[in-house]
Order: sequence, then structure tokens, then C-alpha cells
Amino acid sequence: MMKKRLINIAGFTLVEILIAIVITTLMMAAMFTSYTLVNSTYRQVTDRAKISQAGRDTIGTMLREIRMAGYKYLNDDIAASTEHNPIRIYKGTGFGSTGSCDKIEIVYGDVSYDSTASAGNRYTFERYKITYECQPSKKIDDTIAGGTTPITGFAIFKSREKWDTSSTPAAWTSMGDSTLYPLEQVLDYVQDLVFIPYDENGKIIASTTATYVPIDNEAYDVRTVEIGLVIRSSKPFFRQDKLATVAGTVARKIVSIATTSATDTRDIQEADKYLRDTITVTANARNVGLE
Repeated sequence: MMKKRLINIAGFTLVEILIAIVITTLMMAAMFTSYTLVNSTYRQVTDRAKISQAGRDTIGTMLREIRMAGYKYLNDDIAASTEHNPIRIYKGTGFGSTGSCDKIEIVYGDVSYDSTASAGNRYTFERYKITYECQPSKKIDDTIAGGTTPITGFAIFKSREKWDTSSTPAAWTSMGDSTLYPLEQVLDYVQDLVFIPYDENGKIIASTTATYVPIDNEAYDVRTVEIGLVIRSSKPFFRQDKLATVAGTVARKIVSIATTSATDTRDIQEADKYLRDTITVTANARNVGLE
């Protein structure tokens, strides 16, 4: 009876156990490979979305403010000045360790109301200036030993100032009002920032006689401003460098809207693993030139 019971007890042989272990190992390896690929793709998608969203948020604010350029209330009594030119653009040299971005100043009018003042003195006309400019980024380049070398790139800074008529002479100030502020950083990992002004005929307003455009006698000729922003990922995005030293390959290239010829170019061509995204929009300066 005992012998019969032992014969009916089933089990796995050593060979069967080894086969099961091998199959399980292969399945786990396949699952891990699939997870790695999916996770890598997800990270790339989220990184691309992050840099795109950061750039578009900044561009969106610029669009709204350029549309306000030149706005004034009826009966505005602030004395005219070239300091109040609606849009002034200072041209940079582009990407590079010694390069620079474009800078833009946007001026528009506003009015404040004081109900406690006497009749006829309750409205005070005001001028505000918004400035966007770049400064060298202070982010550290992790690919360079030592941990002290900043990346090649810029950070965008913004300020909001008010025309102070109480000072002698009148001047721009960022003091005395909670809505005013000196230069504050709004975006990092910027590779280039370009502003190109166009007149009513769609022609580029350019000047070789001044450090800024449009010059004073062209201040109210601006109808649109084309904005070009190049921003890069904070971490490596691609698996391999795009090395120009490898036969048949060239570094990844970003074509700038400021490039006019092979000798006058602000294109960016780097062989690293970082993703660079370009955002180009056109802002309508709808208040400039209105009578």
C-alpha cells in the first residue's frame, strides 16, 4: 500500500526545473528590455515637452507685450521723448562663448485713477517699459571635469520700469511700485534669441548706422516683430554625439531666422547629445503707427 502511494506522487525532474529557470530568465530579460525602451522613449517625450512648454510660455508673454507697444490713452499729456519709442531692438551676435542675444525694449502707456484727488486731477498718465535681454547662463556643464565651467548659452532676463516724471531729468525707474522690478531671470538654457522688425510693406527694418533698430526716425514704422527662440534640453537627449569627424555625417544644425547669407549667419551647429528646439512666431505691433 505504501509503495503504491509513493509511485502516484508526481514532481519535476532536475532537467524540467532548469528549463523553467531558463525560460523565466528569458522572459524577464525581454520584459526589462521593453521597459527600458519604453522608459527611454517616455523620458525623451517629456523632455521635449518641457523645453517646448518653457519656451512657449516666455514667447507668449512677449507676444502680449509687443502687441501693447505704442499704446496711449486719449489726451495723454506726457511729453514726447525718444526714450518712449514703442520698440527698440539691440542686435546681438548669436550663439557662442563670447556671443550675445538680441535685446528688446517695449514701451506703452497706461493711466491710474485716484478717487480722492480733486476733479480734473484724478487721472495720471503713465509710461512703462518692458525689457528682455540675455546674460550668460550660470548653469554648470556636467560634461566638463571640475564642476565649475558654465554651459555655452544664455538666460533670459526681464525688467519692468516706469517713467518717473518727478525726477530731474525724468528717467526710467524700477522703484516705488510693487508692479516694477529690475532684471529677473525668466528662462535658462537659451541658445539664441532674435528679434526682427518689419514695416507695413513687410520689409525688414535694418540700420548700419546705429546700435539699435529701428532708429528714432523709424520708431513708428514697425508693424510686426518676428521672434526666434532657440532653447536646449538641460540633460543629454540623444544617445550618441553627431560627430562631424565621422565620415558622411555633420553636426546637428539649427537654422536661425537672422541668417541672411553664408557669411552672415547665426545658425547653430553642435555635435553634442543635447536637443535644441526652435520656436518662431510673429507679433503684430497693432498700436504702433496709429494716429
